[in-house]
Amino acid sequence: MANKKKLIYLSIIVLLSSILTSYIYRNISITNDSKFAEDIPSIYTGIAKDEEGKLFFQEGGIKYYMTSSNAEFVFDDFDEIESGCQEGIILNFKKNFSGKVLFGLYPNEPMKFPKAVFFNKIVKIENGKALLKISKLRGSYDIADWEKNGFGRLQYRVLTDDNRVIVNKNINFSGSGPFAIAPTIITGPIISQLTDKSIVISYDLNTELKSYIEANGKKYTDEKISKHHEIRLNDLQANKEYSYKILLDEFTDEHTFTTAPEAGSSKNFSFAFASDSRGGLNVGETNTYGTNAYVMSKLTAFLTTRNIAFFQFTGDLISGYTDNKDEQKLEYTNWYRTVSSYIGSIPLYVGMGNHEALLNVFDKENYIAVDKFPFGKNSSEAVFSEISSNPNNGPESEDGSLYDLDKTKTDFPSYSENVYSYTYGNAAMIVLNSDYLYTPAEAYIPKIGGNPHGYIMDNQLLWLENEIAKFEKDKNISHVFVTIHTPAFPNGGHSDNDMWYSGNNDIRPYINGKAVKKGIIERRDEFLNILVNKSTKFRALLSGDEHNYSRLTISSSTDIYPENYKGKKLILNRPFVQIVDGSAGAPYYGKEKMPWTNGLNKFSSQYAVVFFNISGEKVDIEVVNPESFEIIDKVNLH
Repeated sequence: MANKKKLIYLSIIVLLSSILTSYIYRNISITNDSKFAEDIPSIYTGIAKDEEGKLFFQEGGIKYYMTSSNAEFVFDDFDEIESGCQEGIILNFKKNFSGKVLFGLYPNEPMKFPKAVFFNKIVKIENGKALLKISKLRGSYDIADWEKNGFGRLQYRVLTDDNRVIVNKNINFSGSGPFAIAPTIITGPIISQLTDKSIVISYDLNTELKSYIEANGKKYTDEKISKHHEIRLNDLQANKEYSYKILLDEFTDEHTFTTAPEAGSSKNFSFAFASDSRGGLNVGETNTYGTNAYVMSKLTAFLTTRNIAFFQFTGDLISGYTDNKDEQKLEYTNWYRTVSSYIGSIPLYVGMGNHEALLNVFDKENYIAVDKFPFGKNSSEAVFSEISSNPNNGPESEDGSLYDLDKTKTDFPSYSENVYSYTYGNAAMIVLNSDYLYTPAEAYIPKIGGNPHGYIMDNQLLWLENEIAKFEKDKNISHVFVTIHTPAFPNGGHSDNDMWYSGNNDIRPYINGKAVKKGIIERRDEFLNILVNKSTKFRALLSGDEHNYSRLTISSSTDIYPENYKGKKLILNRPFVQIVDGSAGAPYYGKEKMPWTNGLNKFSSQYAVVFFNISGEKVDIEVVNPESFEIIDKVNLH
């Protein structure tokens, strides 16, 4: 009898346990704050995991499971695929696909900007392999002098059968048959973080090595055995030209740079600005898997003809909008390889746009998607920080803000290297991110959470206000420029979003199911109030996103609100200029009629790069088509 009672009690316990487990599981499946779903950021709503650990977004009774794009190509498909053989170099692709390869040698002659010359033979990719026969490039075809020197350098280009360019890559080789792969800079060098005393040089190698740079009579290293290197050169003199050599056995890569002048210097200088180089048509170099290499190659080559101090590029480097981190890495690699052919001597600073988006996608048709998580390694912001070499002096994140419900843990992506500032002489540049924590479909933001395109969140805005105040007090700074991907006032292509959304102030972020206090137009006004009304040194807002060039003047008399707007209206204490240059290769947009169109001074759909010429207290701009060299616009700003 006792055993029977024990069995009954045990059965009851099992039943209660089963009921409790079922109850807990049902709650776990629809909430984000359980241990089961602890890797789902608490700022989102409706995202959960099923019993197999698969992520889904639930709307009503419908579950939208996270999808995968099955990327056509990724970076790893072309990483460490080269090996030497008797005839040349074998490419053993990690993906079996049908395509072709072009290749050619780098001439062994003095060249400031070395470029390979493709041989007039096409190599077929068969069974995932291709053979680059260096042995055929003998005699008069040996422009690299590999027969004489026992080493050389080549570039190869991988194309699909329908002539889409997938990747370009440099490879150093040694020997004269058999051949061997030698250490090679495959991306870079890129120079950035320039000051009057230092600079950072970054590049990627084809193999893990400790790497050295020779400059200023010294050897510099980052002490890492790695493929990626970021090496800081310190103890330099202001306003001085230096040569630098990246040492790789016989293969020395040599460039120059000039340090910044001392703070507050009134020395004349120029800088360049552009944005939006994402891929165009899937034909040739206009879409080198994610970037318009045709235009960016021409644009950066053109920059070398101007004595510019630095190049600011703010957003939409690539096509992006992918859910695959390694695919995005391939796109970024193509962009950096394109520009580094020419700007190993020009400091480069980059900002984020919406096409830098790396996402968790739940429904492709309605584009239900959020910033990819875990944020620390997979977010758009984290990957952007990995591939760039920008200053790291911005705000940390949106953690600790008013809408951060749990201030004991990290709930937001980092602002590291995507929000920052830098100075040169008597000018300051502030770089912002209006695609932070980006959720592409604004209609789903109230349901899933995140930030709409064009919205500057609280901590970033507070940091901006502090930076503006800092530079306002700084006697060494005469001019402040602010750059952000999205225009405050769209003029052609983005009237339904940016900081306008057709006049809909209801657009705003939602965090943990709750709307933030300020809508997009209110936030735009707070942004402009800081720039215009709290700074006497602010000169221009530099934006992109719209694939055209425009120069717009906004004043207190400009109509900047929708009809029957009930919110508080901003009164500007002076006019200001917005310059949009999203014409670095992305598909063009035409002009739209907007409330502020009367203030539109210039509009062009040509490819364009903007040069800012600073002469003491004076600021002029010159806008040039890098393909035709035609002057599009030329005006004094200040």
